[in-house]
Amino acid sequence: MKLYFALPSPFVRKVRVCLIETGQEADVELIDAIGTPIDAGNMPTEHNPLGKIPCLILDDGRALYDSRVITRYLDARAGGVLYPDDAALWRILTLEAMADGVLDAAVLMVYEHRCRPQHLVCESWLDGQREKVNRALDAIEANWVDHLEGRLDMGVISVGVALEYLDFRHPGLDWRSARGRLSAWQAEFSGRASMAATQPADPV
Repeated sequence: MKLYFALPSPFVRKVRVCLIETGQEADVELIDAIGTPIDAGNMPTEHNPLGKIPCLILDDGRALYDSRVITRYLDARAGGVLYPDDAALWRILTLEAMADGVLDAAVLMVYEHRCRPQHLVCESWLDGQREKVNRALDAIEANWVDHLEGRLDMGVISVGVALEYLDFRHPGLDWRSARGRLSAWQAEFSGRASMAATQPADPV
C-alpha cells in the first residue's frame, strides 16, 4: 500500500499512529505530498479529486480517503483493535469526530493567515474557530478524561494528535489553562512510542 502524506498534517499523523499501533507500518510506503486549498501542489488529485491528504492507495489501485475512512480500514485489516465492535464504538466515533473538529478549526486558522493577504484576514472568523476549539476541549475535560485514561482506541489517539497539533501550530492558545486533567493525560500520552515517532514538522 502507499500513503500520500506530509509531516505537518495532523490527519496524516492519525493514520501513521494507527499503522504503528496495529503493527502495519511496514506494509505502507510513504509518498510526500504538499499543497494548500488554493494550490494543489503535488497532492494526489488523480486519486483523490479533493486534492487532500491522507490518501491511501491499496494494492489493487483503489484509493481511500479521508483519515477516518483510512483508519477504519486499517483497523479492520488488523482485526478491530482501535474500533472495537462493542457498546463503546459510538462513543469512540463521537470522540474522534470531536477531536477531528478541533483539528478542522485549527487548520482553518492556519490557512486564514497562509492563504489570504494580511489585510483580508478576518479576526472574527479566527475568533469563531478558537471558540470551537475551546468549547470542545472544555467538553473533553469535563466528560471524557476517564475514557482517555482507559483502553487505547481511535478516539483517544485523535485527541492526543489534536492537542499536540495545537502545541505545534497554536502555542499561544494556552489550552492547558484550567484543564488540569486533560493536560496531565496529554503529558503522559505524548510519551507513547507511536506519538514520539510521528512528531509533526515543517518540510525542510
